[in-house]
Amino acid sequence: MRILGIDPGLQTTGFGVIEADGPRLAYVASGTIRTTGAGCGVATGDLPGRIRILFEGVREVIQTYQPTCAAVEIVFVNVNPQSTLLLGQARGAALAALTSAGLAVNEYTALQMKKAVVGHGHAKKEQVQAMVQHLLKLPGLPGKDAADALGLAIVQAHAQTSFAAMSAKGQLQRRQHAQYKGSRTY
Repeated sequence: MRILGIDPGLQTTGFGVIEADGPRLAYVASGTIRTTGAGCGVATGDLPGRIRILFEGVREVIQTYQPTCAAVEIVFVNVNPQSTLLLGQARGAALAALTSAGLAVNEYTALQMKKAVVGHGHAKKEQVQAMVQHLLKLPGLPGKDAADALGLAIVQAHAQTSFAAMSAKGQLQRRQHAQYKGSRTY
């Protein structure tokens, strides 16, 4: 299974691609999609242009690496509501690119990713980078945005392994002797 992780951002969106074969993980690629700076051809205030770059950038990553599924970070409200709205638009561009390519998309919070990768939900970016480097046996630290995206892909790989193990055990059977209490079945 090839998994694409996306850490959305309006200025920099991180991506990471891994191969998962059961519990074995292998690094494929990672990087960032930048919407500002030299070579972008878009002014900082040109929101539609930046959204287009994100959409096309994610589509290019999909075409290049052919993932089978994707994981995207869920964005929560920040202190600045305007920043949250802008980040939500960047996330929407990434989601549109992923779903228009027919990929199944799973979403995880930063807290869930950090807890799964590092062991606690309030880990620093540097800790995420170090654990991603260790888990994927990388020769150096990945960039912060790419490390978060790789972390999301790792979480998805572990979740898929767990779901596959559960489904191999068979369907959950409903209890034959249901009890009714307050319109709920037990």
